[in-house]
Amino acid sequence: MDAEISKLEQQVEQLVSLFEAEKSENRALRTRVAELESANRRLEAKVDNAAARIDEVLEQLPQVS
Repeated sequence: MDAEISKLEQQVEQLVSLFEAEKSENRALRTRVAELESANRRLEAKVDNAAARIDEVLEQLPQVS
């Protein structure tokens, strides 16, 4: 009986350890996702800005018939 309890105790400790590791990894991944989403928004704004400037330049070109 003591051996079974000891084995179960060890398995619970392993489970808790795995849970903590996964929790930590999940936190790191959420942080990374937030960083990438922020970078994506900045790049999207740059692309929009560049497209607007290209449109302005194209409007200034003389029309060819």
